[in-house]
Formats: sequence, structure tokens, C-alpha cells
Amino acid sequence: MREGRPRAWDRFEYDPEPDRASLVGLITALHDIEPADDKAWRRLLKRFPRQGGGFFSKTEMIQAYRVFNEGSSPPSEWSISERELLAKLKMKPTRTQSGVAPVTVLTKPFPCPGRCIFCPNDVRMPKSYLADEPGAQRAALNRFDPYAQVWNRLLALYRMGHSVQKVELIVLGGTWSSYPESYQRYYIKRCFEAANDFGSTDQPKPYTPPDDLTPRFERLENPLEVSPTSDLHNAYNRAVSEHLRAGQGGQLTARGEEASWEDLARAQVENEGARCRVVGLVMETRPDEVTPREVERLRRLGATKAQIGVQSTRDELLTLNKRGHDVATAKRALSLLRSAGFKLHVHWMANLFGADLKSDIEDFSTLFSDEAFCPDELKLYPCSLIPRTELMTRYEEGAWRPYSREELTELLCAVLPMTPAYCRLSRVIRDIPSTDIHVGNQETNFREVAEEALSHRGVPLQEIRARELKQQRLPSSPPQLERVRYRTTVGEELFLSAVSEGVLLGFCKLSLPEGPPIFDELEGEAMIREVHVYGQSLKLGEGSEGHAQHRGLGRWLIDEAVEESRARGYSGVAVISAVGTRGYYERLGFVRGALYHHLSL
Repeated sequence: MREGRPRAWDRFEYDPEPDRASLVGLITALHDIEPADDKAWRRLLKRFPRQGGGFFSKTEMIQAYRVFNEGSSPPSEWSISERELLAKLKMKPTRTQSGVAPVTVLTKPFPCPGRCIFCPNDVRMPKSYLADEPGAQRAALNRFDPYAQVWNRLLALYRMGHSVQKVELIVLGGTWSSYPESYQRYYIKRCFEAANDFGSTDQPKPYTPPDDLTPRFERLENPLEVSPTSDLHNAYNRAVSEHLRAGQGGQLTARGEEASWEDLARAQVENEGARCRVVGLVMETRPDEVTPREVERLRRLGATKAQIGVQSTRDELLTLNKRGHDVATAKRALSLLRSAGFKLHVHWMANLFGADLKSDIEDFSTLFSDEAFCPDELKLYPCSLIPRTELMTRYEEGAWRPYSREELTELLCAVLPMTPAYCRLSRVIRDIPSTDIHVGNQETNFREVAEEALSHRGVPLQEIRARELKQQRLPSSPPQLERVRYRTTVGEELFLSAVSEGVLLGFCKLSLPEGPPIFDELEGEAMIREVHVYGQSLKLGEGSEGHAQHRGLGRWLIDEAVEESRARGYSGVAVISAVGTRGYYERLGFVRGALYHHLSL
């Protein structure tokens, strides 16, 4: 057993065997119940109570089905399949409606190079995160241990009835590139090992991280206070550094938090054939940390997408808010990442110090009119006023104020329709708990507010999230191929999409570069930067009836990209494959290179 795998005393909280009779009857009767019929559900639960009273939860029913089916004598009376069962019991189905199971993890608190005046300075968290945010709470509960975070998040999704065989791993925590390289390799290796081990376990149990890992940051008080003369940046870095060194023998990283490239490569190779595969790896960093060497390191780690804080397209705003880089640096970073095939997930902030509604609308339009930006995904974050930030001083001086609800609605109604068909608005308001916001918007569902207002005005949205399949059944009409072409600083981009009855089923992003490649192995080749098929995430090899996945849409889109590249005179097509999709591309004829897969034309 690999060191750090779940131990025997980590027991699952519920054993269904004592309640077998009631559970078998309950699950058998699910055939006749519709998920939306609350009265029928209550009547059914009353018919089959648990021993000692009370009702079974959906997670307990799912667990019982799996345990009984995998036993030596599965119940003969039920004929419901696992897919049918999960269709009725799956909790929070939106979690995997985009075709993958997203697993977000946070790196441990660490000194940050940024000095942004709006950034939280919660010393219990990596810079820019707050201890009350849901994802941050999960990270702290798992001691920021990468293995524990991945394992226990997969377990939570699995218990709720989701398929976790295709995982998008999202690594957050401020500036990834500022962490030591040995810690980076260790962190990603442990994430892969957790996925590998979870996929090989029939009845996964909770995992408790060892006690000798990262110091207990949750025990720290958050003492950083703001005043006109405060240097919160240095105070945060000093407090975090002192706590790390005190708990780790004077070092910023603990003994054991290191790994070689060979160690990481072994975990990646194992994941290629694992039941729980990492089909996308997202890393978060700053524009001023992106260099050709850093881009190569991200690829070796297995990354396929970069989350990067642009925040504004105006130098004066970046300066006023002490962002620490200019617009030219952001443009250069995006061009480097795009030339290497990365998907670009840009963060943009409205209501920054020095901005107003008019300038924000113009700023947003620049994201898609300037060839240096053109992000693939976008997080739109109106600035929130958080205590213990330098922005509090600006607010108290009367130099800055948050937008009113009416102004924020006006802004979103102006910018959401500007987002083109090739971009996905993944988030519109940051999920900051209202208790952490001193003044300003506290509605985390403001996207719905804006979309409802636009609907009343008859204004459609063309961005990806507004059109993707989600939980809908597959439309009956055959998919049609649509093409959207646009220019970037790298060359021409082609957004190939499969659309049926106005619903986006999947897409392929093809880059047609015109300049010298960032790496020699990409010489003369076009680049497939992303292939994505929407709809509920299915298990590997699972049938596709009524679903968009596993119907050959991905291969169809890839074939179209290959023919386009051939017609444009490229010598080959490269693809920025994730570790978990390497086998898929090799079955399509692509050959493994140092950092990419290649198809010769």
C-alpha cells in the first residue's frame, strides 16, 4: 500500500447492512418515483424507515446500492441500474453537468509577491483567499494536504452519485509560480496519486492527513489591521513565513514536501490507465511570473489551462491598485501561454479603485477587441470591500465606493452580451461569504439577476455557458458544425462547435500559428488547444444513449480540425493533451512527444 493511502481505522460513517431489508425495499420502489415529486418521496421514505426511526438520506441509498451490488448476493428483486438510480438520487447534478468532475484544491499559505490593495490578507489562507469561503474551508480541514484534498473531494462527489472517472483538477492558492519547484512537483504528484488510489478502491473511506504536515494555520488569529501607514503585504508575508518556519524546522517547506520529475512522471503514467483520470489540470499564477521557462515547467507538471489575473486592460488602474505589473506584461504572458497551447482562463475585475461604469464597460470590450487578450474563459469579479485591505483606507477617505445594485446590474447587462461565442463566463460574482464583505454587493447569484434582466429586454447571450447542454437531454436534430474565426497575437484561432437546435454539444479550439514556435517540437504544426463535449459526465466506456458524451462528437471535431490544418499547409497537428487523455489521442493516431502529442500530415 502506498504511503499516505487511507488507513484501516478511517471508517465509512454508515454501514447499510443492518438496514438491508428497508433499503432493498426502498431502492426497489424508486422505479415509480419522480425526483421532483416531493410528496411521493416523503410517502416512500415513511414506508421504509431506518432502524430506530428516521429516514434514509440519498447518500445512504447510493452507498447501500453500491455495497449490496458488489456483495456476494446482490438483491434479486431490484432491476434498477446504477445509472437509473443516480438519475433519481444524484445530489447537486450541476457539479458535473459540463462533462467533467471539477476538483479544486488550495496550496498552503505562502509568501506572495503581490501587493494588490483589494486583496484579502487572511493569514490562515494562501493570499487572496478567505477562511470562510467553501473551498478554503475544505482545504483547511484537510491541512492543505494535496492528497487529502483530492481524495476527500472525490469521495464527496462519489457519495452524491457523480461519476469521478474524468476529473478536472484545479489548483488555486494565489501565485503558483512563487512556490519552490520541489514543492510544486510534490504537490502535483500527490494529487495524481490520490486520483490513482481512489480509482482503485471499490469502497472508498475518508482520508485523514498525517499530523506532521503543514502547521495548523486555522489556529492563527487574523491580526492584520489596516491604517494609512500599514504595510499589509509585508505583514502578511512575515506572519505566514514565521508560522511556516516555526512548524517546519525553520524551513518554508516541510521535510517530505519534495519530489523529483521522475517521481511525478511515474504518478502521471499510472494515471493514464487509472479509473479516475485527470483530464484537465488548471494552475493559477500572475502575469509577471510567466516566462518561457515557467511555461515549460507548467507543461511538464501536466497543466493544460492557466488561470491568470489580468484584472484590467488599463495601466493607470493597475498602478492605482498596486497590481505589480503593467498591461504589456499581461499581454506577453497570454501570448506565451497561448503559443504553448494553454487554455486561458482570465480574471477581470470591475469597480477597481479609479474605475467607473463607463471605463469598466470600455475596459471589458478591450478583452475581446484587442488580439492580445481574447480569453477562452473569464471570471468577472466586481471588486468587494474586505476588511484588513488597503482598499478599506481608500473607502474611509471617500476615494472609492462600491457600485450600487442598480449600477452593478447596468454593468453586467452591458458586458455579458459582449462575450463572444468562443468564450465561457465561468463565474460572474466571487463566492465570498457576506460576513466577509464590509460594504457592497453580497448577492452571489447576481449572474441570475443580470440574465433575467437581459431576458426581459430580449437580449440573447452567445457565450459558451449560456448555450452548453448542461442537464438537458440530447436534442433530436443531428448536430451541425459551426465555425468562428478570430485573430490573436499568435495567429488565427478557429472555434469549431457542434450545435443542435441552438444547444452547444461540444467544441474544438484550433490555433493556426503564424510565428516561430515557443518550443522546437511545435515547428510547422497547428495546435488543438481544447476539445470538450458537454452534458453529464459519464463513466469511461459507459453507453451514450440520450447523452452527448461517448457519441463520437470529439473525434468528429478533431477530424475537422485536422482537415483544416491540412488545407492551411501545416506539416502536422499538435495537441496539448492532459495526462488522462493521452491514451485517447494515441488511439486517434497521435504520437507522444516531449510535451505534446503530434499527428503528422
